[in-house]
Amino acid sequence: MSTTVKLAGQIDREGFSKDPSAALEQMMFLYGNIVLRTAYFYMNDRHIAEDVSQEVFIRAYRNWSSFRGDSSVKTWLTRITVNVCRDKAGLKMFSEQPTDPGLLDRNQMISVEEEVLKRISNSLIFKHVLELPRPYQEVLYLYYYLDLNTREIAEATAASEGTVRGRLHRARQQLEIYLRKEGLSS
Repeated sequence: MSTTVKLAGQIDREGFSKDPSAALEQMMFLYGNIVLRTAYFYMNDRHIAEDVSQEVFIRAYRNWSSFRGDSSVKTWLTRITVNVCRDKAGLKMFSEQPTDPGLLDRNQMISVEEEVLKRISNSLIFKHVLELPRPYQEVLYLYYYLDLNTREIAEATAASEGTVRGRLHRARQQLEIYLRKEGLSS
């Protein structure tokens, strides 16, 4: 099944409309959940993550005509999301540890924070991911949760691809050490 959605106007850049309003609708449909989960990963607060998501799509709408298509729309939106989160955090690393964004469900009726805390307590692997330095957490999230490749992660985080590959390698090594101690890896 194709991820291209044709809603209105002429099509451009990966099947997205040239019209910013129609493109915004397409982006929100295809990537709204990814943006929200990424914002939640960084901000660790559902309400702030929702605010970030809105700001991301406002920026995407305003800048759609200048988007050249050098990266995928998904990577472009991820970069905007990372930048908005960093802006909101005052360009510093976060003192609170993020939670597993895969546990966030937009339609969940119970408290997201309660559900996340409950599930995280049962997740040894994610617990150990959270023990890693923040740059390692970031690359693991973008690589494994968003399925971005190292080039796309470099674009999204404004780091070199070599830096991303190095962080990913060291993060995997560190995670392997943690998992061996827990008897989850050989």
